Amino acid sequence: MKKIILLLVLANICFQMNGKSNSVNGLPKTNKNDWELKKSEKGISVFSRCAESSKYNELKVVFQVKSSLSSIVALLNDVESYPKWIYHCEGSKILKKDSEKHLVRYQKIVAPWPVDNRDIAVEVNSYQDEKTKIVYQKISSVPDYTPATKGHVRIREYRAMWTLKPLKNGIVQVEYELLVNPGGSIPAWVINLAVVEGPYETSIKMKEQLLNEKYQNANYSFITNP
Repeated sequence: MKKIILLLVLANICFQMNGKSNSVNGLPKTNKNDWELKKSEKGISVFSRCAESSKYNELKVVFQVKSSLSSIVALLNDVESYPKWIYHCEGSKILKKDSEKHLVRYQKIVAPWPVDNRDIAVEVNSYQDEKTKIVYQKISSVPDYTPATKGHVRIREYRAMWTLKPLKNGIVQVEYELLVNPGGSIPAWVINLAVVEGPYETSIKMKEQLLNEKYQNANYSFITNP
């Protein structure tokens, strides 16, 4: 049971909550129609599907929120706030920030005893499509960027994408896709059984955090808010 709980933690690293289709996020390709709905409550839908090049399932979370694009990016870039809303995030910090669009961050994830905690270093790139105004935030692991914390297993394989699609009346559809290999000795089938609750809980808290005034007033030079 404790090992199953671990997946709920790992599936949301950063919240941090892939056939044949051409995916903009660079994740492994799978059939675009094979997403399986695992949970749908309070306007939040969590999907899972097999990834062609991995024994671990890919996750996708979809929900809508009334917000500006800049507000959501501001929350995603507020790395030190992650323990407040990302499932089982113990701590997080920015390791390097070159611009509004690029940074490297580090996170620690709490796992239930006796499983070792995990940590991860990732590179984050944000950009907006000039025509559609969709904002993307692409995330990929850089496992050797910084040494692992003592007592933590370094996650070496992690790829994710936030997709923020502006709709009518100030509504944004938020999509998050994730493929992660948590490392260690936990069997993939165990990981694949328990990838729902973490992303779901992270999404709920994310929507709550977006009400914070410091995010509501955020602006980015590379983002045009429709």
